Amino acid sequence: MLCGSFREAAERLGLIEADNTLDDCLTEAEQWAMPCSLRRLFATILVHCEPGDVRGLWDRHLEPMSDDYRRSRTSPDEVEQIVLLDIRGMLQSMGKDIVDFALPTIDDAFDPTEGEAREVIEETTVEFDMDDTKLVSSLNLEQRAAYDEILTTVERGDGGVFFVDGPGGTGKTFLYRAMLAKVRSQGKIGIATATSGVAASIMPGGRTAHSRFKIPLSCDDGASCSFTKQSGTTKLLRMALLIIWAEASMTKRQAVEALDNSMRDIMGIRDRPFGGKTVVFADYLLRVGNGTEDVDDQGNILLPEDICLPSTGEVDDLEKLIDHVFPSLDDNMSDSNYMTSRAILSMTNDNVDKINIRMIDRFHGDEVIYHSFDIAEDDPYGYYAQEFLNGLTPNGLPPHALKLKLNCPVILLRNIDPANGLCNGSRLVVRGFERNTIDAEIMIGQHAGRRVFLPRIPLCPSENDMFPFKFKRKQFPIRLSFAMTINKAQGQTIPIVGVYLPNPVFSHGQLYVALSRATAKRNIKILIQKEKPKEKANKLKDNPKKRKRPTVSLLTSMKNIVYKEVLTG
Repeated sequence: MLCGSFREAAERLGLIEADNTLDDCLTEAEQWAMPCSLRRLFATILVHCEPGDVRGLWDRHLEPMSDDYRRSRTSPDEVEQIVLLDIRGMLQSMGKDIVDFALPTIDDAFDPTEGEAREVIEETTVEFDMDDTKLVSSLNLEQRAAYDEILTTVERGDGGVFFVDGPGGTGKTFLYRAMLAKVRSQGKIGIATATSGVAASIMPGGRTAHSRFKIPLSCDDGASCSFTKQSGTTKLLRMALLIIWAEASMTKRQAVEALDNSMRDIMGIRDRPFGGKTVVFADYLLRVGNGTEDVDDQGNILLPEDICLPSTGEVDDLEKLIDHVFPSLDDNMSDSNYMTSRAILSMTNDNVDKINIRMIDRFHGDEVIYHSFDIAEDDPYGYYAQEFLNGLTPNGLPPHALKLKLNCPVILLRNIDPANGLCNGSRLVVRGFERNTIDAEIMIGQHAGRRVFLPRIPLCPSENDMFPFKFKRKQFPIRLSFAMTINKAQGQTIPIVGVYLPNPVFSHGQLYVALSRATAKRNIKILIQKEKPKEKANKLKDNPKKRKRPTVSLLTSMKNIVYKEVLTG
């Protein structure tokens, strides 16, 4: 269509931000979203999108957000109050209070909670599959032994600290679900937490440990959690009979000690760990992970030959790895389970981006490109050109030009609503596009199958000193996830894994995390790419006639970086 100005044309192309993008975001979603999804999108916008006219958004979009309630209630005031209560609960699950936003006041007469603590309501209303109560009959001998011992302690009220140990795929989550179902089916409280949001999302009612226990982000020796004795968290922890903390070894010792100190305090029992509660810590360490695997004189470990792919140092090596991880891709692009049950892991965003670009180009369908809106906040004189800002892709941020296609897999880059499956690292599949919102489906964890609507949100790099200015990017908080960084995959179980190592690993535990994501040895393939000396490569480039058929070698050794003092500290 013909636009009346360059600005209007740029807005329609998504190259500059329009003044009414948040209004348009909700309006677009109203065409095909259920009212409950609209309310969640509204809450997400309040928390993450910095709206300037909150009350105006509310007034303009209350009717579509309340359509389901208006069918069964005739009083407009009652409908408005119910919508407000619903949004209040959503904001609370995101760690915010509705009183912080310019919305109508909630009338206590319509509040059904009767003053009960939000944390207690959340845990007592956790939905769990009744089939989980039958899992106990499927436990193996070792799982059953752990199940019986832990739950006997719960039933007697003796308290105790347990550590569940086992490699990926051995059924730790299966065991946790069985124990939680047993406790919750009796109307009692079992708390499920994990160090990472992804691991927490796998368990019914799972929350991150820092969120649930209010653990300070910076913990020193002797620290305590930040909840008070009169808080809802205190009431919840006093009522809880079982506490599970998965991926415990990924967190700092001081974080665990902070919970211990606070539990002893609120329970009034100083001489027993965690105030006499039954606490289960869960994780696992492999020989690779704890640094006991044999190494050569250069500090490299030898990997099994049957999981390594031959390397020529050519581009085709990566194509072979892609074909191993994504066989028959053309026939399975619409199969969301196929897409989210496999991924290629590498060390850096540059490697990951290279793979994702190849994959999305091979993917069928029309592409949609969303451009970010980038600013340097402390640059009043415009020293930094827009093209320069657009070219930056700091770690943890989406790219300026986000290329997507229907049914492609993506990964979430921020904690949007962890209690409802939208946490940093969640894997989704794209189901629909609009100019200002993306329709996606959660594919992993207890909320798998839920449709969600994502707006653009302002994002800043986690490292404040990365640039000599404060950089902010407004973009959809997702990346393609055909490939992802090894660090991003931490806490996830991915049935079929490829590992692309064009360079040695460079941080503690990186190789261990990469090797332990797959559920079976037969489902992992590793490409340690042979590097060409630069001088030789340049000569071959200048003299094509001197090129020879590439030699094939099977590279099976890789550096394993483990700081053993971390494991014993």
